[in-house]
Amino acid sequence: MDSHGCRTFLTSSTLDRTDCQGERSEEEVKAEETELFTKYYTEWKGGGDRDESYKNIPRFYYRLPAEDEVLLQKLREESRAVFLQRKSRELLDNEELQNLWFLLDKHQVPPVSGEEAMISYEAYLQVGEKAGPKCKKFFTARVYAKLLHSDPYGRISIMQFFNYVMRKVWLHQTRIGLSLYDVAGQGHLRESDLENYILELIPTLPQLDGLEKSFYSFYVCTAVRKFFFFLDPLRTGKIKIQDILACSFLDDLLELRDEELSKESQESNWFSAPSALRVYGQYLNLDKDHNGMLSKEELSRYGTATLTSVFLDRVFQECLTYDGEMDYKTYLDFVLALENRKEPAALQYIFKLLDMENQGYLNVFSLNYFFRAIQEQMKLHGQEPVSFQDVKDEIFDMVKPKDPYKITLQDLVNSCQGDTVTSILIDLNGFWTYENREVLVANDNDSSNTADLDDT
Repeated sequence: MDSHGCRTFLTSSTLDRTDCQGERSEEEVKAEETELFTKYYTEWKGGGDRDESYKNIPRFYYRLPAEDEVLLQKLREESRAVFLQRKSRELLDNEELQNLWFLLDKHQVPPVSGEEAMISYEAYLQVGEKAGPKCKKFFTARVYAKLLHSDPYGRISIMQFFNYVMRKVWLHQTRIGLSLYDVAGQGHLRESDLENYILELIPTLPQLDGLEKSFYSFYVCTAVRKFFFFLDPLRTGKIKIQDILACSFLDDLLELRDEELSKESQESNWFSAPSALRVYGQYLNLDKDHNGMLSKEELSRYGTATLTSVFLDRVFQECLTYDGEMDYKTYLDFVLALENRKEPAALQYIFKLLDMENQGYLNVFSLNYFFRAIQEQMKLHGQEPVSFQDVKDEIFDMVKPKDPYKITLQDLVNSCQGDTVTSILIDLNGFWTYENREVLVANDNDSSNTADLDDT
């Protein structure tokens, strides 16, 4: 019997029973008809057993406890703490690392390459067997191949391998340390979580010993802003722990453990005490009325005081302000953007200000709007204004956008000229530096030649 025949049979039998039982609604008739059709059609197809393979799928979603489920929240926190403790115990401690170094040194294979002791693959496997179960994951063919370079005997450097192990241990230790501050347990840190982490880290950093405790909150704010400015471009208010570990910021922060860190390194490190004091000191110097906030007029004196008023207008239109004034946190974003104009996150910040109509691109009108302010500044300084057409052509030649009439953020990033283009449009000093670049290069060369002659 085909399905059509089955359908005919069901319809007639249903009608017969309807006559016997009395009048019923059309909906009831259709429901019974569908039920019977499904039953007989399933039997006709060969069996009524339902596919229950879905029951074998492991559970992969666990609902987070609600705020009022205090017991479940405590249970979750405790279980996470136990898990992290177990993971911490799986890492090599100092004694085990010393033992590993002793074994590697004992199994080195001559000859020495330069000044580095080397080890062959056979000796490497022998060390792996003696080093203990915690070291097993480091003694694989994959790890050996990663560290194998140009040794004619197919060996690897003992020092490079040991540094690799140290780096891995440090990464896992740091990940566990950061995870302890992950209150939500979702693999990311909120701003308050990272603030707590850095605040408790300060006493372990000798380079920050001289900081007054009253400055701690400003230091923490300064440090945290760099993480969020570069690692949270969509401003979600949270950063993945994985992203924190992958970037170099944590290395810079933990570099402050070095008691003999050079002055040059401190000045170039955003997280150092001199750098944090410099940024906060600039903020205080700009705040002429001492109300803890910056007005547009006060911010106009930033740097060389040559940022255009048009650009500053856009800053106060787009950035978070309080009664038209900027707080320290917003100021930090501003500083990070202007001091790192080569970085995509900084270019994104400035591009948003230049893109007045939120179109996703800059056109000739946008460029002319901002450059007109540069021309006006040039007049005020008694300089002959440069033609916009010439500047516009140079900008498009530098960027080489996909669309010859529009410059997108991606075009700026891809061109590697985004810092130059933005400087031309927002800062008279930046434009002057670009215009006189050949003279400045020549002066630098003359200075270096003179220094060489003096040395001679």
